[in-house]
Formats: sequence, C-alpha cells, structure tokens
Amino acid sequence: MIIDKHKNLCYNVGALCIVNGGRKLKKFKLNISTTQMIMLSFLIGVFIGSILLSLPISSADGKPIPYVDALFTATTSICVTGLVTLPVFSTWSVFGQIIILIMIQIGGLGIVTIMSGILISLNRRFGLKDRILMQDAFNLNSMSGMVRFIKAVLKGTFIVEGLGALLYMTVFIPQYGWKGIWISVFNAISAFCNAGIDIISENSLCPYALNPMVNFTTSLMVILGGIGYVVWWDVIRVSKCFPEKRFKCLSALSLHSKIALTATAVLLAVGTLGFFIFEYNNPLTIGNMSIFDKLQISFFQSMTTRTAGFASVPQNTLTNTSAVFSLFLMFIGGSPVGTAGGVKTVTMAVLLYSALAAIRNKQELSMFRRRISKQAISKAVAVVTVSFMIMFISTILLSAVTNADIMDIAYETVSATATVGLTRDLTPTLNIWGKLIIIVTMYLGRVGPISLLIAFNTKKNKNNIIKDPVEDISIG
Repeated sequence: MIIDKHKNLCYNVGALCIVNGGRKLKKFKLNISTTQMIMLSFLIGVFIGSILLSLPISSADGKPIPYVDALFTATTSICVTGLVTLPVFSTWSVFGQIIILIMIQIGGLGIVTIMSGILISLNRRFGLKDRILMQDAFNLNSMSGMVRFIKAVLKGTFIVEGLGALLYMTVFIPQYGWKGIWISVFNAISAFCNAGIDIISENSLCPYALNPMVNFTTSLMVILGGIGYVVWWDVIRVSKCFPEKRFKCLSALSLHSKIALTATAVLLAVGTLGFFIFEYNNPLTIGNMSIFDKLQISFFQSMTTRTAGFASVPQNTLTNTSAVFSLFLMFIGGSPVGTAGGVKTVTMAVLLYSALAAIRNKQELSMFRRRISKQAISKAVAVVTVSFMIMFISTILLSAVTNADIMDIAYETVSATATVGLTRDLTPTLNIWGKLIIIVTMYLGRVGPISLLIAFNTKKNKNNIIKDPVEDISIG
C-alpha cells in the first residue's frame, strides 16, 4: 500500500511472479488509486448486472434479452439514470426486476458504501485505506467520524425509503392488491435514488399526473435523496434549538447546507413558475387543466428534471421553450453527497457567484459571509467543463448515427450525462451504435466528476522554487 502526501491511496491489487527453477524473475504490480477503484467498481457492477439480466430467468417470457439491451439496463440502473430501451414492467420477470432494484440501490448509495456497510456489520476493522476510499466516494473534506457517517447514511436511507413505500401503498395496494406492495417498494427506492425507473407502465407516472399522493411521495423521495446526506445531518443538528432561537439556528448551518438548500428552493420555485408560464396554453400538457393541476404538474416537472427521471407528462409534448428550460435544469441536477446527478447545485452556485465577483472586479469570492477557496472555484469550473464536453461530444456522436430531431438528441444526451432519465421517446428507437453511445455517456456522467479528481489526486504537486513567469492575456 502506498500513500502520498496528497492522501492519494493506492492498492496493490495483484502481482504476477515468473518462476524459473525456483528463481523469481519478474514481479508485476498494479497500483490503483481510490478514485480508480470507485470507477472500476461501477464497471464491475454493470458487467455483473448485464450478465444476470441476459439470463432467460430475468425475462418475463423466459427468452434471453439481447445482451446490448441487458447492458443498457444494467448501466442505467447502476448509474441511476432511468433511460430504458425496453419497458421495465413488461420486459423483465420478478427476478429481473429484483436485480434491477438491487442495482439501483447500489448505484444510489454507491458500491463502496454498500461494501463498507457490510464490513461494519461484520465488525471488521475499518482501516485507513477504507476511510480514504469513503472520503473520495462521498467527496468529503474530512475522515473524522467516517464509520458513524456510513451508519447514519445507511440507516437514514432505509428509513426514508420505508416511509416512501408506506405512502405509495395507500395508492397502489387498493389498485393492484398485494402486487401494490412490490410496486411501492420499487418506486420508493427508485425515487430516493433518483433513478426514475418504475414497474407501472410504459408512460412512467403519466397515469398518476393528477394524483396528489403519488406526486407528493415521489417529490419527497427525490428531494430528500438529491439534497445530500451532509445537509440532512446539518439540518437535524441545528433543528434541536428550534423554535426559541430559530434565526440563530439558521445561521448555524454550514455554508454547504446554506448553498444547497437555497439553490434547491430557488430552482424548484423558478422551475415551477417557468413551466407554468411556458405550458399554460399548451393543450397537449396542462392547457386544459385547472390552476391547481397546472401548478401540480409544473412543480413535478421542475422537480423531476433535477435528475429524478419520472415523467407526469410526455416530454415530447412540451413546447420548445419548456424543453430548452428542462435541459438547463437537468444539467444542474441535485446537490453533492446525495443520490442525484448533474453538475450539482453547489457547483453552479459557486460558478455563478465567481462570475459575478469577476464582473465586480472582486479579488475574493464570498457567499453567506464566508470566503470560498480558489481550489473550490477551480474544481467547479473543471466539473462543469468536463460535464459539458461529455454532453457535447455525445450529442455530436448520436447525431451521426441517428436521423432524429436535434432537440430529441440533445434531450437524450443531457439526460444521460446528468443521469436524469427523461426522454422524448428516442431511447427505444436507438440502434446499436446509439445504445452504446448512451451507455458510455451514462457511465461517464455518473463517474465523470470522480474521474476528474484523479488528475487532482494522483499527480504530485511539485512546489518548485523556480516558477514559470506570469504574463497577462486577454479574456472575453
């Protein structure tokens, strides 16, 4: 095991010795960093899941599913995206649906988290390498209290998912009988993990577009999963002093929580208002509905574009303005250290404030009377840039292999990059090249920011005494 001064932990995952007459000739070692371990774990999960889904027992009719579709479904499940080439409720058997649900849960929490939870439950020692791996997996700033953090994450996840399942049961059991229990559990886990996969119909949650309980439960699960675990514990910590010192308690929130909560509230409000205005007279969506129903669907659309992936109205019936607006919300996604995808709310907030600070000629960036480090700003720029490049290249490649409308293609690639799962009915029509492009895009979208950290963590920063000279350039 090798640890450098930048806390970059490497694992000796294998060694090959060539022996000749009892004499050791060569020894090959492969050292993998923590970020590479995380990326590799997702690949292994996708591979195992695709093999299981390609078995006849996973198919509803007992016939093997084409491997590319099994691979696509495994990738969208592990990457908690939600794009599917085949309808989940009719294509897969109960066994296949269980495999998909397990992959969604693993993908939402992270394979590293699941394995760490198993080690903790077996009372195995949680060593330094495990703590550093978890720190990278959740992108945390400290290793202190890591075991307690993992226990809280697992416990909180199962409690919230259980609550969601119970709320869903009030709707699905009366309609589907005992099968409604399975549907409720599946939907609760899928919603909390921001996967957007359901086993109800081919039209996602469109049949329940005007059902307040389904809308409320889905929104609750998605928002709680997407807001991030760090915000959970921070809110619980400061809520203990309510209501006597409410204003003092609010100021006691960490800067991360303040940014995440504020950005989430603003995006939900702006998104709801935007869709309400842009779709108000659209007869294909909410044009013929009451004001309450229009607001209900507008809120759901605003919420689901934040990487949830459930649809209460067909996405190909949205106006062009709403579709473009959806692309913007999908690209942002949820908050860090949660189950959502996208470039994240905190990232965009830091980037936006950084731009405003530059316009005002400020040398330092401050938010909520706290100064943001230059390293955080640099990472925000890098994450957005890499995500945009993935989306842009994927759009070009998909345009080259399909004759679909450019809006449908952009919707597909942004949805895959941000692991959203919304589509304008393009996914089922993709040819094999289109499927492979989206598979790679979903994987890169899920691990893109993590893979970006490899460059930060694995390259040693040599503090040379002699530095390159500075020269001014023109920007803009």
